Amino acid sequence: MSKRNQLNFLLVVLISLTILAGCSGSKDLVYQKAPGYENVKAGTFDNGKMWTFDFPPIKYFESQYNFSPSDEWFENARLAALRLPGCSASFVSEDGLVMTNHHCIRSALDQVNREGENLPENGFFAKTLEEERKVPNLYIDQLVLIEDVTEQVKSAFESGKTDEEKVQKRQDKIRELEREYSKKTGLICNVVTFFNGGKYSMYGYKRYNDVRLVFAPETQVAYYGGDYDNFTYPRYDLDVAFYRVYDENGKPLKTKHYFKWNKDGAKEGDLIFVIGNPGRTNRLFTVAQLNFLRDYSYPYQLDLLKGLVDIYSDYLKKHPDKKLKYQSMLFGFSNSLKAFTGYHGGLKDPYLMAKKIDFEQNFRNTINSNPTLKSKYGNIWEEIAEYQKEKAKYFYKVNALNIRARGGKSLYFQVAADLVEFAEQVKLPDEKRAPRFKDSVLASTKEKFLPKDIDREIQLALLILQLKDMKNAFGNELKALNELLGGSSPDEAATKLDNVTIVFNKDEVDKLLNNPDEIFKSNDPFIKFVLATKQYGEELTKNYQEIQQKEQAKVQLLGNAIFDVYGTSLPPDATFTLRISDGVVKGYEYNGTIAPPITTFYGMYDRYFSFKGYQDWDLPEKWRNPPANFDLSTPLNFVSTADIIGGNSGSPLVNKNLEVVGLAFDGNIESLPGNFIFDDTKNRTVAVHTAGMTEALLDIYGAKRIVDELLNGKIVQ
Repeated sequence: MSKRNQLNFLLVVLISLTILAGCSGSKDLVYQKAPGYENVKAGTFDNGKMWTFDFPPIKYFESQYNFSPSDEWFENARLAALRLPGCSASFVSEDGLVMTNHHCIRSALDQVNREGENLPENGFFAKTLEEERKVPNLYIDQLVLIEDVTEQVKSAFESGKTDEEKVQKRQDKIRELEREYSKKTGLICNVVTFFNGGKYSMYGYKRYNDVRLVFAPETQVAYYGGDYDNFTYPRYDLDVAFYRVYDENGKPLKTKHYFKWNKDGAKEGDLIFVIGNPGRTNRLFTVAQLNFLRDYSYPYQLDLLKGLVDIYSDYLKKHPDKKLKYQSMLFGFSNSLKAFTGYHGGLKDPYLMAKKIDFEQNFRNTINSNPTLKSKYGNIWEEIAEYQKEKAKYFYKVNALNIRARGGKSLYFQVAADLVEFAEQVKLPDEKRAPRFKDSVLASTKEKFLPKDIDREIQLALLILQLKDMKNAFGNELKALNELLGGSSPDEAATKLDNVTIVFNKDEVDKLLNNPDEIFKSNDPFIKFVLATKQYGEELTKNYQEIQQKEQAKVQLLGNAIFDVYGTSLPPDATFTLRISDGVVKGYEYNGTIAPPITTFYGMYDRYFSFKGYQDWDLPEKWRNPPANFDLSTPLNFVSTADIIGGNSGSPLVNKNLEVVGLAFDGNIESLPGNFIFDDTKNRTVAVHTAGMTEALLDIYGAKRIVDELLNGKIVQ
């Protein structure tokens, strides 16, 4: 959120004054609001409106909207909603037609792309059922079971004698319950934590494994405006795609639970509900935990993501022919970078932090005014704050030596670490080895040991980024790192190391695999580094995890306190589980003007002609000269005050009649602090309008069979 980072330096100075009152370890820990924000108060919905289906806010809906949905209404909403890996979706016909976002199916496009095709660039439309393409290894989940398991999990937690034992017993009970319910029901069963552990529910999912691609527009119109327009509004995006679920007999699934299509969509002032799976929020974190995110976690993530965006952007500029392979990855990194920039910017906003401090002070006052609650929970905040200080001592070093983490880590270290693990494992008796090192599969493990298609240029760039991270974390204090760098800068050292290492040489790696003892004697710089730092890295990780376990034990107590004081009047933090969020279609003030509640295709074409020659606002050939019956005044995108976050992508927006009026695909730039606080003054859900989807499907793509199915709720022969 670069615009937000351009707020004047004074805000940064002010928020830095949000410090602990009293000395370290004081039992009177209180965070002070920044100067000038002393009178800021917590808002009613600061913790958001991501309501669960376990505790639906019926009374709130009645008082706020004069709307009293029945149990059947909630059941239909729940069973029509779906979850994809990383995204949300929904049934929109009785024949298993599924609606989600284009950006949620990018990997599927790559998987079903055939030789000579470029589906990401040209889009896909199956004109018949027979042309719908099965996506390998894709599944869609439907939440069909919800049961309260709070007492079982909490009893297990309380049976532990130490913090570490309590956390372990809780985890063991959760795994036990998941196995028990999965065996009993045949469903995919997960225990879900609410209110930091105040409540636990068992969620059982019916999984559909035969999923086929039906329609996807060109990436150019589905990601219109590119990274420039990402997380902004007004928008002009056709970010929609359709799958179909098939049954075990290879026929389109028959379901009575689906959202009917409202071709007119939403209008300004309408009440809407977003039903989907928000990924993760930290709204019930203590202020100390939020400060740790602000000062450690987010800066680290931002540096990593900036590096990755630069690496893949530069690579694709030099190798445009590799766009099909790496473009989706770059989209993901760019999206995450913008998101984390917004999260971090929110934590540096003195107004928002003043609201968080006020909530915490009010919460603590309630606890301390009740002797029973005070004896149980009065010291939680101080203890959690101390753990943040302890974590800070290890954070950068632990991450630097976590060389096998995916994303942002080079394969040089990963292959070296895999070789060392191989040598250690094969020295053990067969029964004590990890599964992939058993004698029965060892030949296969050796054969597949090196990753396929290693791009040396990308790996070298990742190595430079990784060495810089290590240098920032350790300075000159880690002997093995000093030897690896050899007195050179990370850039120079990386090139030298790339020239001498054998970790990408299949013949040399095979020699080591056939003579495992030689791995311990290897002079390869990466293998030597792994051997020299392995024990130290494990000790760092162990210490960090012990602190985390102690913190989690206190967070469990905090969750109990939250539930004791507020019950279900507050929605719990997001956990990538099904939620329902209410809101109204409404614009907002921005940049000295007003954002319209609804945009139209006229706006898309204005961007196209205004940015003539700019790739991000170019249009595919079929869009440049639309047919005469294409109505440019049709609504395309719109915003509402509903509460969403990552994971909600692909969520349907429905009206009181459970009719689809839109499809969530983004939040505006002002919504990014929603990770830790919700403020609907400017926080908006950005959605594709059903009228716009219908118009494009009919007049641009000629996808009449999809429109007929949407309007009739079933396949029309």
